[in-house]
Amino acid sequence: MNPLDSWAEEQRSAYLYRACADAENGTVRAELFRRLAGEAEAQAAIWRAQLTARGYPAPGPFVPDARTRIVANLVQWLGPRRLKNVLAAMKVRGMAIYGGGDDGHAMPTALAMLERHHRGLAGGGNLRAAVFGVNEGIVSNAGLILGVAGAASDVRMIVLSGVASMAAGALAIAAGEYVSVRAQRELYDHQIALERHELAQYPEAEAQELALIYAAKGLPVKQADRLARRLVADPEHALDTLAREELGVEPRELASPIVAGFTSLGAFALGAFVPLAPYLLGLGSAALAWTIGLSIACLFAVGAAMSLFTGRSALYAGARMLVIGLVAGAITFGVGHLLRLAGG
Repeated sequence: MNPLDSWAEEQRSAYLYRACADAENGTVRAELFRRLAGEAEAQAAIWRAQLTARGYPAPGPFVPDARTRIVANLVQWLGPRRLKNVLAAMKVRGMAIYGGGDDGHAMPTALAMLERHHRGLAGGGNLRAAVFGVNEGIVSNAGLILGVAGAASDVRMIVLSGVASMAAGALAIAAGEYVSVRAQRELYDHQIALERHELAQYPEAEAQELALIYAAKGLPVKQADRLARRLVADPEHALDTLAREELGVEPRELASPIVAGFTSLGAFALGAFVPLAPYLLGLGSAALAWTIGLSIACLFAVGAAMSLFTGRSALYAGARMLVIGLVAGAITFGVGHLLRLAGG
């Protein structure tokens, strides 16, 4: 690892820690960020010493780049909580303190920290993507079919439009999901690799950072220090713990970009097939009514399924999704009908 790059990275982290501390002024989190800034500056001093020991000139005063200044300004405006993912990507540790309740002062226990139940991207994330993919497929293709049906009564045109929309939409959502999850995976892999290197080189510093995070969550300082040292002393679990508490990442539950892409593709295609099925089955003049009926039933079912992720009432979630779908379908049908009237 290039000592100059590492020095600059630690200085950047310290700069952002201080921005977070200023934004959290008056809270227990402010002290966490100030101490983490001190740790980052101490680490930067080590990299600086390595540079001079190798005969290189010492770096000048740190000057934050444009991206760092922009993020620091956003932190002052929006607060660290809203920017926790951006800050984590820029090697700002401790963002896991924003994963709980709004007050950020929940008292953790050693047992809870060691045996917490993790809900990562691999399991629930793919299920969530599938549910939302089905919903998007139903709404988008039903809207298109209703719009085309409002503009023309040609069944062949409706079928061709629906099939094309199903194929294009499924491929688009799959590509988007793959790229998104791939970028997220690469970011986390990079951050975890940095943690692995720092754990091997500076276990004492990593233990101190972890203790600071636990203390900010409400654990007594001495107990936080003992717990952090015990965790870092176990190489088998130390990296997972550091990634989880400093980055908010569960390494063993990172999503697969390929699985995410195919899940989204299949889910969207399944949803898009629902409003198209009556036309493919040759139901004739009754096809439009069947399309509306099937879409209504499936939208309500998908909305109810979304309540598993939102915690809201299944009846409320289903009714809300149904209303959204009906409004979208009515608008597209109306636009198509107006186009038919305008065309004579």
